[in-house]
Amino acid sequence: MRTSRVLLITACLLAAPAAALAQDVGIVESAETINKGNFKIRGNPMFVFGKNDEDNRTGIAAMLGYGFTTRFDMEGGVAFYDGLTFVAANAEFWLVKHSPLDVSVAGGWHQRYTDLTDDFHGIDLTFLASGHVNKRFELYGGLDIAFEGLGSDTEDFTTVHLVPGTEIKINDSLDFVGEFGIALNDSARHYLTLGLAFYWK
Repeated sequence: MRTSRVLLITACLLAAPAAALAQDVGIVESAETINKGNFKIRGNPMFVFGKNDEDNRTGIAAMLGYGFTTRFDMEGGVAFYDGLTFVAANAEFWLVKHSPLDVSVAGGWHQRYTDLTDDFHGIDLTFLASGHVNKRFELYGGLDIAFEGLGSDTEDFTTVHLVPGTEIKINDSLDFVGEFGIALNDSARHYLTLGLAFYWK
């Protein structure tokens, strides 16, 4: 019995860095919210870079959203990594519209499910600014903060990312989005994601 406990504790400790390594779904959008009455679905693979001898990690995220007003939308979805699953949701409010820069703020929640460590949830807070280079090309930047480890015996920690990205309109219904998450603290990991967002009414 004692040997089994030691093995289980050791496995959990070894899995903890891997659990901390994965990000959830990324930002993957500009500061503009979904048009009122429109739906949006996006898919984006996630490439998370390890540090301190950690392995790199890959996953896939998918989100479904709806524009409730001209300034407010909500999205929900999932992200899958090896041995790790996120369920996430967020709400975004467009604070500054059609100025030289658009500005929005989003708040969200995610639940993390793992094979070897405690499941726990986190709270997300994202500040976004974006601007159009031309009608089809938009640049954005975000500050993404996640408060992790809530609701479990796991020690709380926070991840902070500075996220530059671009959104390119392929046609009226389809956007290509790409971003690089720059880790700003020890708990965060750099990541890269590229994806497609499809809109319909």
